Amino acid sequence: MDIKRVAVLGLLLGAIGLVPVAMPVQAAAPVNLEHYLRRDGYGRIKISPDGQYYAATVEFEDRGGLVIIRRADNKVVGGAQSEKHAQVDEFWWAKPDRVVLSTAERFGTSDQLYATGMLYALGVDGGRVKTLVGPRAEPGLVHVYGDTGPWEMASLIDPLPADPAHVLIAAWDMGVDPKTRVEKLDVYTGRRSVVASAPVRRARFVTDVAGRVRFAAGRRDDNALKLFYRDSDAGEWRLINDEAESGRAESALGFAGDGVTAYLQVPQPQGPDAVVAWNTRTGVRTEIQRDSTVDPYEPVYAPDGRTLIGMQYMDANVRTRLFDETTDTARIYGALGKAFADAAVTITSYTNGGQQALVQVWNDRTPGDTYLFDTKALTAKGLFVAREWFDPAQLPATRAVEIKARDGLTLRGYLTPPRGAGPDGPWPLVLMPHGGPFGVFDKLSFDEDAHLLAEAGYAVLRVNYRGSSNYGIAFQRAGAREWGARMQDDLTDATRWAIEQGIADGKRICIVGASYGGYAALMGVAREPELYRCAVGYVGVYDLEALHRDRTRTARWMQSWANDWMGERDSLKARSPIHMAEQIRAPVLLVAGGEDLVAPISHTKKMERALRSADKSVETLYVASEGHGFYAKDNRRTYYTRLLDFLARHLGGATATAAASQPARTAAGG
Repeated sequence: MDIKRVAVLGLLLGAIGLVPVAMPVQAAAPVNLEHYLRRDGYGRIKISPDGQYYAATVEFEDRGGLVIIRRADNKVVGGAQSEKHAQVDEFWWAKPDRVVLSTAERFGTSDQLYATGMLYALGVDGGRVKTLVGPRAEPGLVHVYGDTGPWEMASLIDPLPADPAHVLIAAWDMGVDPKTRVEKLDVYTGRRSVVASAPVRRARFVTDVAGRVRFAAGRRDDNALKLFYRDSDAGEWRLINDEAESGRAESALGFAGDGVTAYLQVPQPQGPDAVVAWNTRTGVRTEIQRDSTVDPYEPVYAPDGRTLIGMQYMDANVRTRLFDETTDTARIYGALGKAFADAAVTITSYTNGGQQALVQVWNDRTPGDTYLFDTKALTAKGLFVAREWFDPAQLPATRAVEIKARDGLTLRGYLTPPRGAGPDGPWPLVLMPHGGPFGVFDKLSFDEDAHLLAEAGYAVLRVNYRGSSNYGIAFQRAGAREWGARMQDDLTDATRWAIEQGIADGKRICIVGASYGGYAALMGVAREPELYRCAVGYVGVYDLEALHRDRTRTARWMQSWANDWMGERDSLKARSPIHMAEQIRAPVLLVAGGEDLVAPISHTKKMERALRSADKSVETLYVASEGHGFYAKDNRRTYYTRLLDFLARHLGGATATAAASQPARTAAGG
């Protein structure tokens, strides 16, 4: 596999702690779309246990892959590329010479990842990829969703670093055996043996520090999460929490080094989830961490990759909070925190013994730079710069905002000011609601669309309306059955807040969204015809009755989900934009792909017909070969060009042009 940026790996670009020099701001100019259309050489990178190799994901136009790079000479010694729509979901150095990876499908850039249930092995010997779980007829990372399967699904539980050949996996048969099996898998031969059977279908497992499966969690048709525990490999599973009875969807996070203390994430009646230490022998529970605002975001592990030592939290920044601040690992995180004070720090992998680690550093202006960190000397050297053509010093800083909804509920989100603008508004504003809508949230991370719009001269407001995750289960449940109602009110209240605060020019506001965000954009101009100057619906859903019908025909648990979170089907007509076209006054741009399986193009065409029948201003962009968000570079360029042109006509910002590239930067931020 030809990877042009292999030479970047291994460059020693300086010690950590260098801070980008502030640059003078510039006025908005025509936007060079090439900066937003280019793809990186590498994505996530992990170091092998012996420190001799790197494994790195690679991204192509409509698919992904993985390569293995020999550290001594930066030579690619192995690689695999997936089929169309498939990506590398996760990968693990199972052994010093073997990577195990799983794949997932995504039918468009705005789609979520759907696990294929297949596992593969890739060696450092340059041999062909080996299928461990999945069809074996073709080499490479294949996928067989649809009428042909897959009939078996699998995921990795534990790489068993002390075992020279095996890993633990979870496996289950689709439509046949509802229970999940724990199996020991030989990563060289593919042979498997059953270790245990879970008490619930589609189960997820958590092992202790010795690699023994101790927790299993899964759902039945009622969608209530059930958490089971056992004391040992020979022990019986016992139910320790049933969401249907307790009202809490508790989950296991991991174990302390003693193998006795387990950590649970426990939802609270109000506010964020808590991290609870559970003594598995005595049953005593002790709350050890709970943020005042947000849920736990990501776990933090010791160098063994198993022992849970803390959690990360995301709000106005990303904070790492360890359970014990006196350990050697706390010293490591303390040094990294001081060196990268304005960024999130994630250790992706360690070598055996923990001497070296790969560290990813990222924030709202840095997509994610990777460093090789010496945990003893506390020094780091740059390896890879993500999207080096963006200079963080020239990008506007995103700030966290807090907004009160009309019913008193606190909403949180992020505001990105126009690039090159002064410190104060009012500015033309783009309100950009996220998709989902449930189980996802806007993050303080590099957002490509927000920076593109900021470069065009717009302030960008992203709001975590009720129903979003990260703020506790009560906040998420507040969005249940509130499509187009209180969830929409939150967006309206956020827009009016921006006007009142002098952030937004009240006469130049547009609402732009994808997927559910596209639905919210059309509902926004339907419910608030005087508030928005224009709306853009990108791969959106506009007929909730049809969406409910499509989702409930596949499985009983999907019917339960649709009724619980969308509402009964007969209540959805009044909240569907296709029936509200007469109320819309603002010009609308509709964009859709002909191969969209999530928000079929029929939704957009119905919306277009309704607007034209009502004699409203509507423009469209249809691409027959695209899905739920455009993959192809030329199609993405067309969309962004049309988007900026549409916004410029109604809000007065910049259009697109082919400008000269910006200077590259190094992993040290220079």
